[in-house]
Amino acid sequence: MYDVIFSQMKKQLGQILTWLDAGETYAKAQGFEADELLALRLAPDQFPFVRQVQLAGDTVKLAAARLSGKEAPVHPETETTLAQLRTRVQSVIDFIGELTPRDFEAADTRVITQPRWEGKVMTGADYFIEHAVPNFYFHLTHTYALLRHRGVPVGKRDYLGALTMRAP
Repeated sequence: MYDVIFSQMKKQLGQILTWLDAGETYAKAQGFEADELLALRLAPDQFPFVRQVQLAGDTVKLAAARLSGKEAPVHPETETTLAQLRTRVQSVIDFIGELTPRDFEAADTRVITQPRWEGKVMTGADYFIEHAVPNFYFHLTHTYALLRHRGVPVGKRDYLGALTMRAP
């Protein structure tokens, strides 16, 4: 299960890269600096675009690390350009790409904790389904929505990416 879902998360991180390209192309056509997109917000109390991208990647890499026992790449939150965001997202894609289904064999029963959980724990299975997956899609969708809200021409097909359809 984990390898299948992480494959999908890896694919969706790749879609972020295409959205960043679309944002850059749009900014150039509209005559503004593409890096201005990093400050976009849907609401004053929500994280800006740059943080949504960071958190989408962080959610995936930390979930993969916690569930596999591997060390996650470290990314300081210092990105100020689309190019730096691309590098960060690609780093997470590369990390996920190095993992195999075997890395997740004991994932269901791993004990997962985080400092903000104040001493409480979750099983790997519960953590993945109840925390990691929803958080990833939350930040992924906000990333997409911020670009759409600004006028970047991305649509549902850009969100989904290539599908593995074949003739029956």
